Formats: sequence, C-alpha cells, structure tokens
Amino acid sequence: MQRTITIGIDGMTCQGCVGSVQRALERVPGVLGTTVSLASGEAEVSFEDSQTSRAALAQAISDAGFDPRP
Repeated sequence: MQRTITIGIDGMTCQGCVGSVQRALERVPGVLGTTVSLASGEAEVSFEDSQTSRAALAQAISDAGFDPRP
C-alpha cells in the first residue's frame, strides 16, 4: 500500500542540505518520491509501506547527518 508522510527535519541550513536529505531518502528501497523543504524544515515522502517504514526513513535522514523530528 502506498503511503505519504511528512517528517520534520532539524539541522538543514541550505539548499545543499536539502539535496543531501532528498538523495538519502530516494536511496531507501520502496520510496516513490520525496519533496524536501528548507523553509518548513520538512520532507514529504511517498513510499510503499510493504518495502520500508517511517523508522527506516528517519534512519536515512540521521545517516545523512540531520535530525528527524518525531
């Protein structure tokens, strides 16, 4: 089943940060698309919930050097 969620992200300060988060999320298996906003400090992610989870997406953000908000 396809889901779309919004994840808050702390630590982004520039468009380079946005690109890093977007690339990290797009590498997660099952992610169908993502939009990351510096202005809102959030990522909207569409994914197949049979292939990944919110926890895996948050881990990808952490691995990229940023802090996902619960």
